[in-house]
Amino acid sequence: MLIRPLGRVDYEPTYDAMGAFTAERRPDTPDELWICEHPPVYTLGQAGKPEHLLKDIGIPLVKIDRGGQITYHGPGQVVIYLLLDLARRHLKIRELVNGIEQAVIDLLDEDGVAATRLNGAPGVYVEREGTVAKIAALGLRVRKSCCYHGVSLNVDMDLSPFDAINPCGYAGLAVTQTRDLGITRTPEQLASALAQHLGQQLHQLDTACAITIAIANN
Repeated sequence: MLIRPLGRVDYEPTYDAMGAFTAERRPDTPDELWICEHPPVYTLGQAGKPEHLLKDIGIPLVKIDRGGQITYHGPGQVVIYLLLDLARRHLKIRELVNGIEQAVIDLLDEDGVAATRLNGAPGVYVEREGTVAKIAALGLRVRKSCCYHGVSLNVDMDLSPFDAINPCGYAGLAVTQTRDLGITRTPEQLASALAQHLGQQLHQLDTACAITIAIANN
């Protein structure tokens, strides 16, 4: 499996590249994790409702083919896309979602932050000042037994654009980030650590073959 650090990249070309990679991959194509950060953008899932965008604050809205409703990506957020051959790994989508969530939970636990799942609401949540707040969102698309899209972790960003949406379709849902929880690791440090946790989860879930992780040059 290749870990490919992309840096800060525009959303739409990256989205197109994920679809092309998945459409063109062959049975022996290695799986990849793409680590990146995006300029400000809202993304709306394929069955998403436009009314979850509460007001126009000048941030573009891109309609995409993952599941779920609306979310926000911006500088200071870690995004990791998982381009995986689920059939080759004998992985079911629910198992993969649980594994992604567990990777984030384990990552936060390293810094003493307790995180959890919520039934029926994919993602990872923490309790802050008596309120449950979302710190990581995820969404996937499966095409011909292969998946793409992935997970976003709020690290050190301007959270105000979340006020203009119902995050993930939930009115009034609070959001938070690692900086506000006292975690001092940078986005780059947390991205690397999260990629390793994702690799560990995939290794545990994989029933077909061992995983070799390499860092791509570009």
